[in-house]
Amino acid sequence: MLPLWVAVVAVSALATPAPGAGGQRRGAVKAWADAPNVVLVVSDSFDGRLTFYPGSQVVKLPFINFMKAQGTSFLNAYTNSPICCPSRAAMWSGLFTHLTESWNNFKGLDPNYTTWMDVMEKHGYRTQKFGKLDYISGHHSISNRVEAWTRDVAFLLRQEGRPMVNLVPKKTKVRVMEGDWKNTDRAVNWLRKEAINYTQPFVLYLGLNLPHPYPSPSSGENFGSSTFHTSLYWLKKVSCDAIKIPKWSPLSEMHPIDYYSSYTKNCTGKFTEKEIKDIRAFYYAMCAETDAMLGEIILALHQLDLLQKTIVIYTSDHGELAMEHRQFYKMSMYEASAHVPLLIMGPGIKTNLQVSNVVSLVDIYPTMLDIAGIPLPQNLSGYSLLPLSSEMFKNERKFKNLHPPWILSEFHGCNVNASAYMLRTNQWKYIAYSDGASVLPQLFDLSSDPDELTNIATKFPEVTASLDQKLRSIINYPKVSASVHRYNKEQFIKWKQSIGQNYSNVIANLRWHQDWLKEPWKYENAIDQWLKIHSDPNI
Repeated sequence: MLPLWVAVVAVSALATPAPGAGGQRRGAVKAWADAPNVVLVVSDSFDGRLTFYPGSQVVKLPFINFMKAQGTSFLNAYTNSPICCPSRAAMWSGLFTHLTESWNNFKGLDPNYTTWMDVMEKHGYRTQKFGKLDYISGHHSISNRVEAWTRDVAFLLRQEGRPMVNLVPKKTKVRVMEGDWKNTDRAVNWLRKEAINYTQPFVLYLGLNLPHPYPSPSSGENFGSSTFHTSLYWLKKVSCDAIKIPKWSPLSEMHPIDYYSSYTKNCTGKFTEKEIKDIRAFYYAMCAETDAMLGEIILALHQLDLLQKTIVIYTSDHGELAMEHRQFYKMSMYEASAHVPLLIMGPGIKTNLQVSNVVSLVDIYPTMLDIAGIPLPQNLSGYSLLPLSSEMFKNERKFKNLHPPWILSEFHGCNVNASAYMLRTNQWKYIAYSDGASVLPQLFDLSSDPDELTNIATKFPEVTASLDQKLRSIINYPKVSASVHRYNKEQFIKWKQSIGQNYSNVIANLRWHQDWLKEPWKYENAIDQWLKIHSDPNI
């Protein structure tokens, strides 16, 4: 049962005019009374399937449920690149990954890139950002960069710690992810002390790190984040009986890209059913804590009488595999990794509406501008979501084809040894790799195979060919893959030269050190052979 104030807030929100209502949508930011505030909360690694049935049965998410009831939820929202920086670069630029060349966690947008927030500020909005941004080039660890650059090298090394769980000793601990809670507090204080006094509309961004796994120092200082960490307080929000143990294909039958990913993520060893269930339970508990932070923002807006004039959007940069397909983390086009939550509520937004259209994170940019009544640039990859969610768009037939019936996602980073391209339509998910010929594609019908266990690309060759043709009309993916190959090699050479005589010691002690140090000369020789191979200039 939702609190009583929820019903009161809902009634007042419904009575508020839609963004730009009254014939002044475009350029309406000058009329402060008509322009809504906007709050965007973006978490990390949140599986979008948890926001609707049956995934919603496994963990209590009261504030996500509140947004569903009082707004519009998108049932088929996807990341444009299932890894932190490239995904966020797409969200902040409104452009597909290959257009900004945001190839990996080290290569994102230029620091001076004009984002949707910059445009809104130019048009009179007061703006503020708190927490995780991660869309600018130059961040993340050296190991993360080198792993991405050397993914074409003919070796196979574990790059992550084995996924594990860690329970906080204090059973009642609520604020487990203290950094995220501090940023949430900062956002709430800004609303209370500054935003409440503004005469202009404001846009607030809050970026959360949860439910991203925590670092695993026990596996070595250079290992990544493979620990699912929470307290009993949050575990009690999880319905253990509803946790599904994912089916795995035998290692010998895995798609070659999946095997590489599973191996480099340290997941090809034996896992008991209890281990898998614990990892999934702890992950869901981390999602519950994330929901609570979203709730702090919603409660603050309500207490300040701002909720009825503020559009709230919640989404995530990507999902979390949580041991589906014998993997954790993201870097995959499978649903657990690529499917993200996307919910919108506020003045003029349709309530209790579930939209089945496929949409993606590049749609955030035009949606933010559309809310503010700012004319949209013509070069964006995304489309405004308001025609699908706003009260002012009454004629659904007129606008149903505004957003194309497909989305594009691509991946060029670490833990995957070929560039991957996903074309998602209402019925099909088609995944092409590299040049389209050297690696077998994948095709899934999610209506009959929601767990994506059966690749039917060879069973339906005409469908596969048609989807591949459509994908190539959107992106020349063999050419993009060749560009990434060249970029990886160029960046690695520059890095190697910058290290100088210390190269052998540095590369041996990155996150793959447990494997590398067994046969260091073998792996250095593999890199040397890779560097001697020249890219085809004709591609």
